[in-house]
Amino acid sequence: MPRASRIILDGVPVHHIQRGNNRQRVFHDNRDRRLYLELLAEGCQRFGCAVHAYVLMDNHIHLLLTPAQQDGVARLTQWMGRTYVCRFNRRHARTGTLWEGRFRSSLIESARYFLTCSRYIDQNPVRAGMCATPGHFRWSSYGRLAYGRPDEVVVEHAAYRALGNTRDSRQQTYRALCEPPLSTPVLKAMRALGRGQGHGGDRRSEEFHSFRQRSPAVAGRSTTLTP
Repeated sequence: MPRASRIILDGVPVHHIQRGNNRQRVFHDNRDRRLYLELLAEGCQRFGCAVHAYVLMDNHIHLLLTPAQQDGVARLTQWMGRTYVCRFNRRHARTGTLWEGRFRSSLIESARYFLTCSRYIDQNPVRAGMCATPGHFRWSSYGRLAYGRPDEVVVEHAAYRALGNTRDSRQQTYRALCEPPLSTPVLKAMRALGRGQGHGGDRRSEEFHSFRQRSPAVAGRSTTLTP
C-alpha cells in the first residue's frame, strides 16, 4: 500500500513528531539535548524554518514550526538526521539508524489549534510523569514562552503575541493556559493530528483556506480555547 503523501505548505504551521527507532532513546543526557538544540537553531537558519514550541523527550521530539518554503521541514529533518545522528553515534560508540522511518507532520489548519498544539507540546513531560509542572522540565519551549528565559530556538508566532500587549502579559496568559491539563477529547484529537488524521493531516477544509488567506496577525487573535 503506497504511503500517504505529506502536505506541507509554506507559511503554514506544522506539528512535527519524530520518534526513536523501536522507541529507543534519542537523548542519553543533557549534553545530547544541548547538541540537538544547537543544531536545530542552525538548521532552522539554513532552511528557513521558525520553531514556535518544542519538547525533547527521551525517545522522541515534538516541534511546532513554520517553514518559509514548502520543502523546508523535509530539508531540515534530513540535515538534522545526518548531522545529529553522526555526532550522536560517534559520541556513544554506536552505528546505524537512530530515528524511526518517516517523520510525522500535520498542518495546523486554524489559529484555534495553534495554541492548543503549543500547550500539548509543553505539557508533554507532565503527562509522561517526568515532572509535576511544565516549568520543572528544562528541555522545552515552556521556559521561554511562560517566563521569557533565553532560548535561541524559539520564534514567537502571531498567535502567541496576540495573548497580550506586553511581554509580561503574554507570559502570564500562557502560564494560565498551560496550568490546567488538556481534556481527554482534546488529547485524542491532538494525537490523531499527529497521525495525520482529524483536523490536521490532509484535510483541505474551508476553515483552512480561510486561515491561509488571513494575515498572521489576524489569524493569531483567536485565543479562546476549550480545554
